[in-house]
Amino acid sequence: MQIQEQISDVIRLHGSGSVNETRFLLASMRPPELAVLLESTPPKVRRVLWELMDEEENHQVLQHLHDDVLGDFLEDMDTEELVAAADDLDTDDFADILQQLPDTISAQVLSSLDASDRARVEAVLSYPEDTAGGLMNTDTITVRPRHSVEIVLRYLRLRKELPETTDMLVVTNSRDEYAGVLPLTTLLTSDPSVTVREVMDSEAVALPFDMPDTEVARTFSELDLVSAPVVDAEGHLIGRITIDDVVDVIIEDAEEAVLAPAGLDIEDDTFAPILKSARRRVLWLTINLFTAFLAAAVISIFEETIAKVVALAVLMPIVASMGGIAGTQTLTLVIRGIAVGQIGRANLLFLLNREFLLAALNGILLAAIVATVAAVAFQDMTLGLVIALAMVVNLVIAAISGSLLPSLLLKMGIDPAIAGGVVLTTITDVAGFFVFLGLATWAYG
Repeated sequence: MQIQEQISDVIRLHGSGSVNETRFLLASMRPPELAVLLESTPPKVRRVLWELMDEEENHQVLQHLHDDVLGDFLEDMDTEELVAAADDLDTDDFADILQQLPDTISAQVLSSLDASDRARVEAVLSYPEDTAGGLMNTDTITVRPRHSVEIVLRYLRLRKELPETTDMLVVTNSRDEYAGVLPLTTLLTSDPSVTVREVMDSEAVALPFDMPDTEVARTFSELDLVSAPVVDAEGHLIGRITIDDVVDVIIEDAEEAVLAPAGLDIEDDTFAPILKSARRRVLWLTINLFTAFLAAAVISIFEETIAKVVALAVLMPIVASMGGIAGTQTLTLVIRGIAVGQIGRANLLFLLNREFLLAALNGILLAAIVATVAAVAFQDMTLGLVIALAMVVNLVIAAISGSLLPSLLLKMGIDPAIAGGVVLTTITDVAGFFVFLGLATWAYG
């Protein structure tokens, strides 16, 4: 509610032409709030607001913007501005921004950085952005096992400043191979004369550079981590991941779970130009149109039966709708189970059997209700029996489809969160219409 009130105040002040008041209000907001503000206003307004913010604020806001809006601002920034942004941002956040630029501009920006900054950014850019290597930050404090706690404390005092979200120091040997971690709580409460080797945690997990970001998030959740070291294939320390980056992954996954079934992208600009949004949405609308044609084609096969028993046209949507809802329940459950690692090849058959029995039980219960209503409303017991049987069959088909579709789509390299709903709806609609009208044709033949 607070951010919405701030957005309303900024828009009101902008509309009244109160530039100084608008600038003062913007200065009181944090970078994440400013990012939400910019994404919540039309392009012309957000450009004015961007100009009212100081340069450091602009740089901090960049890391919180979705790709669509970020790209619009990056187009107007020259190489010097982008290089200046590198000083205000963490390495991983700046690397994410560079990935939104054309290769030629990205190369120019990298060449303009000093050698140490360029090396750190290139190290992150060398890994896919959806892996531990792409999430990591290279700003990591390391210590040797042979050093005493007193030497480590003295070293930290000389540094005067620690990287953000530092809850532990990483212990490496002389070859920079990962050996363990030294939590700050342990460091502060240990005898200064003991060595790091004596008090370090050698069992602490180190994440492989190629671990998918969803696995990283799960590991942080299961182990209650604040940060974690990242190692390469040979076990050398290459960086660390902090909880703020993991939270971003969790939020992105949650947004994708909501938007993907509708064919929308989490990076889409809410206030993008109409033609730009229309081009993006037309694909899924076209796919759904073809699936609707397929369902209509099945109905047309039984045109004569529908003409004889008009009540079939009234009851058809019930069969298809119930199958779609039941299938979606199963599909959502299975996708979630796969995402959190609860469902795999070993227990998929058990889950399939469970969903089959569950669908059969619910189908019989609901079919009895629908059959009674249909028989009474249309004074036709045969019609009641037909729709009851069709509902049971379609709910079972929906349960089987919802259980197996995610695994099949993953094998085909298709994200089930995006395509699963469309495919499942097509199956339940086509199967529901075919079974219902097929049974009616046989019953009234």
